[in-house]
Amino acid sequence: MLASTRTHDVHIIGGGLAGSEAAWQLAQAGVRVRLSEMRGSGSMTPAHQTDGLAELVCSNSFRSDDDTKNAVGLLHHEMRELGSLIMQAGHTARVPAGSAMAVDRDVFSAEVEKALRQHPNVTIVRERVDALPEAGLTIVATGPLTAESLAASIVKATGAERLAFFDAIAPIVYRDSIDMSKCWIQSRWNKRTDASNEGGDYINCPMTKEQYLAFHRGLIEGEKGEFKAWEKDTPYFDGCMPIEVMAERGVDTLRFGPMKGVGLDNPYDTSPEFPQGRWPYAVVQLRQDNKLGTLWNMVGFQTKLKYAAQVELFRTIPGLENAEFARLGGLHRNTFLNSPEVLDRQLRLRAAPHIRFAGQVTGCEGYVESAAIGLVAGLMTACELAGQSWQPLPATTALGALLSHITGDAAADTFQPMNVNFGLFPPLHEVGKKQRKEAYTERAKADLARWIRETRSKVPA
Repeated sequence: MLASTRTHDVHIIGGGLAGSEAAWQLAQAGVRVRLSEMRGSGSMTPAHQTDGLAELVCSNSFRSDDDTKNAVGLLHHEMRELGSLIMQAGHTARVPAGSAMAVDRDVFSAEVEKALRQHPNVTIVRERVDALPEAGLTIVATGPLTAESLAASIVKATGAERLAFFDAIAPIVYRDSIDMSKCWIQSRWNKRTDASNEGGDYINCPMTKEQYLAFHRGLIEGEKGEFKAWEKDTPYFDGCMPIEVMAERGVDTLRFGPMKGVGLDNPYDTSPEFPQGRWPYAVVQLRQDNKLGTLWNMVGFQTKLKYAAQVELFRTIPGLENAEFARLGGLHRNTFLNSPEVLDRQLRLRAAPHIRFAGQVTGCEGYVESAAIGLVAGLMTACELAGQSWQPLPATTALGALLSHITGDAAADTFQPMNVNFGLFPPLHEVGKKQRKEAYTERAKADLARWIRETRSKVPA
C-alpha cells in the first residue's frame, strides 16, 4: 500500500477572522492545517478590498472592551484567556477609541497573516474551493459572502430551505425591559403551540387608532439605511419585506398584516359588551426567541430604518417605552445556516460530521463573535484528533452562551444572526437589575477558569 501523501490533518476553508482563529488554535495544539483562501487566487468577493487574511470589511471596531459590564467585552476576555490570535493581533493594531477596542485594519490583517505564515503547522493556499470535501476533517469558515459554487454544495448537503441568502432581521427586546402593565400574553384566537403554556405564545402591545397612525407616519418618514452596491440586486421575499415597505403600500396594510389585532382580547379595554376585552385597533406582537425566555422577537419587524430611528420609533409602542434591545432590525445580503437544525452541539454538520462550520456562516453576528466561534471550532477539532471527549463550555460563559444559542437553544423556525448579549446567558433572578451585568461577568470568569483547569490538556498553551 502506498504511504499517504496528505500534508495536513485539518482543511480550513476561508481565511477571514473565524478561519484564521481556528487555524491558530489547531496549529498551537500541534495539528497541521491547510488554510484555503480564495482571495489572491484570482477570485474576489464584492465586499473585500484586499487579499489579506482577516480583512475587516466594514467597521474597524471590535466594540466594547469592558469585561465587567458588557457581554462583548467579556467575550474579549474569554478569548484572551484561550490564547486568541485575533485578540493578540488586535492589541498590536489597537488605535484610540475610548472604552471600545478599535484597530488599524491594515496592521491588524498583516499581524494575523504574519503569525499564521510563520507557524510551522500552517500552510496558506490561495485557492477557491467549490464543493464540500467528501472526506477529511474540515472547517468551513467562508463568512456571509460564501462563493456561489460552494454555497450550492452546502445547499445540496443541507437542503435549500436551510441556507439563507438575504438576511431579514427583526429587533429583539430584553423581556425584563417590557412594561407588562400595558401588554398581555395571548395567542391569536387562544391557539397555542404548547398546550402546557398557560398564557399563550405572544406578548401583545396594543395601539389605538391615533397611536397607530402616528407610528405608521414614523415608519414612512424615518431615516433609512442604504443598500451597499453589492446588495442592491439581491431580492428580498414577501415574507421578509421591510416593515416600512409594507407601510408604503397603504395606511392599513400593516393592520391586515403583522399588526392585525383580530382574535386578541385586550384585558385593559373591557366593557359589559366585551368582558374579555376588545380587539385593539392594531397590535405589535413579540414572540419568545430563546429557551430561557429572556429575549423576545418583534414579529414581522425586519427593517432598513437606521438604528437611532428604530429605537426612537419603537419606544413609542405601548409597553416598549423603556425597551432595551439585544438586537435591532436590519436587511442585508448574507449567507448563513439554520444552525440549530443542521449542526450538532460541536458545530458538526449532521449530514456530514467530518465537516464543521465556524464564523458568521453559523449565524453569529459581528467580528468578535465570528472569531470566537472559529476559536471554539478549532479547540473542538483538536480535541477530536487527540481522541478526547469534548467537555462543553459552561453556558454561563460568553463563549458557551453564544455557542449554545447557535447550536440548539435558538428556535430553528425563527433563527437569525445574533450578537453576543446577556440575554443568551442563564438568568440570575436573585440579583438586582443594576448589579446583574457585573454578576454575569463575575460568574462567567469563574466558570471559564474552572473549565480551563479541568480541561487543561485539551486547551492549547
